[in-house]
Amino acid sequence: MAKTKWWQEAVVYQIYPRSFQDTNGDGIGDLRGIINRLDYLEKLGITALWLSPVYQSPNDDNGYDISDYEAIMEEFGTMADMDELIQKARQRDIRIIMDLVVNHTSDEHTWFVEAKKGRENPYRDYYVWRDPVAGGVPNDLGSTFSGSAWELDEASGQYYLHLFSKKQPDLNFENEKVRQEVYQMMNFWLDKGIGGFRMDVIDLVGKEPDKGITGNGPKLHDYLQEMNHATFGKHDVMTVGETWGATPEIAKLYSNPTREELSMVFQFEHIGLDQQEHQEKWDLKDLEMKDLKTVLSKWQTSLGSEGWNSLFWNNHDTPRIVSRWGNDTTYRVESAKALAILLHMMKGTPYIYQGEEIGMTNCPVSSIDEVEDIESVNMYADRLAKGYDPKDIIKSINVKGRDNARTPIQWNKDASGGFTTGTPWLHVNPNYELINVEAALNDPNSIFYTYQKLIQLRKSEPLVIWGDYALLEDTEDKVFAYTRTDNNKQILVVVNLSNEVQNFTSDYEIKETWIKNMAAPNTLKNISLQPWQAFVVEVKR
Repeated sequence: MAKTKWWQEAVVYQIYPRSFQDTNGDGIGDLRGIINRLDYLEKLGITALWLSPVYQSPNDDNGYDISDYEAIMEEFGTMADMDELIQKARQRDIRIIMDLVVNHTSDEHTWFVEAKKGRENPYRDYYVWRDPVAGGVPNDLGSTFSGSAWELDEASGQYYLHLFSKKQPDLNFENEKVRQEVYQMMNFWLDKGIGGFRMDVIDLVGKEPDKGITGNGPKLHDYLQEMNHATFGKHDVMTVGETWGATPEIAKLYSNPTREELSMVFQFEHIGLDQQEHQEKWDLKDLEMKDLKTVLSKWQTSLGSEGWNSLFWNNHDTPRIVSRWGNDTTYRVESAKALAILLHMMKGTPYIYQGEEIGMTNCPVSSIDEVEDIESVNMYADRLAKGYDPKDIIKSINVKGRDNARTPIQWNKDASGGFTTGTPWLHVNPNYELINVEAALNDPNSIFYTYQKLIQLRKSEPLVIWGDYALLEDTEDKVFAYTRTDNNKQILVVVNLSNEVQNFTSDYEIKETWIKNMAAPNTLKNISLQPWQAFVVEVKR
């Protein structure tokens, strides 16, 4: 067995601080709110907390546009609050994972303010500048947030690169001074005792814009190895890279321990399965369960000892999983539990996104006026100009828009779901009276306790962490079944991912039931799986 790292046994909980808990009535979540909820997170059993950015920011992209990496956003609190959170979390054996955003800064960062002063400024080369071509943009690189990735700086007559908002200019990693500044900042946080970094769009830092290369540039892995040696490689921490274009072979480059880069990456191959091929995420199609089985199984088996898997259904950029691939009406509780059981029994480090553990749902809107997210707002304007029907655009936003994940946590039945005594920065889902933490904690059969039990199983059963994975191939399309096996035990995981009864049969004999979301069978011969039924049984060897 490989040398065990704490993060291989961990379960990570992602907090979107703006939407977690407000303590001062300004309608925006804060660090004090997270501190006040640590007992709840300890009860759930998680090992680490990944915080979306809490650094100083003008909030063009909700904190992913950073103006000072070594200061806390005022609406979130102070550095003293941050130090207290790190310390009080550690007292509960919970590590804080910081969101590292170094592909770009805010245009209000001191470096960019200086860079704009002129071509001779020493900070000019901290960013990517190019002269116009034929009186226009340097090339056809596009922004993720719609439109060109180039913005003209009229004072100097040059364009700067922004792969996201024009208020998020891209850093120039080819400049060694930039890299050293980044490493110095990372060490500032590591010295505070954090548990690691989630690395925002880290696959873009090796970009070569003149060649049209953004992701997985030729120098990317040189930079990551240099970063490892200069910063987190000296600490017992976890690093996870956000890598939208990763294949298993690319993932091994990042996470093979011998290469001394990252602990693991987020791969998003499964996340694209409900969009039309070679189209944008807004171009919808139904999920084919056979495709989901193929992709998740590939990632379970193809990394071997050359990498480590991250397991997740949703995050701050993606819609709520129970609304996306579950059933958020008739079978909300059953399907939320089924999706949890399916994922958490796999090999890798699971990530729970805030509210997932109580089955929070998407929050549909009827008008663009209700939308906060810059990506959705820009896409709406872009598609409207191209002649799309506004109803179709809103439909896409309701299915895939990022605000779905960002509505405030529903703590109880009080006004605004107990999130704030003020006016929440983003609307609270109207279903908060039914779906909230207090109700979940008071119901022994709630989704919360399924997540708690799954986390306990990961801590008590080495098989869940280290066992080999094998898909059962000969099942109905909508039945996802697999085994995990080690030298001592074997388990069978069976999940019906549909609203209909499905047939299932197997020659395995049940030894013991580990977890279930409704009555578990006594035999595996010719059973009728109820809609969204899921169970994990230890079977006889």
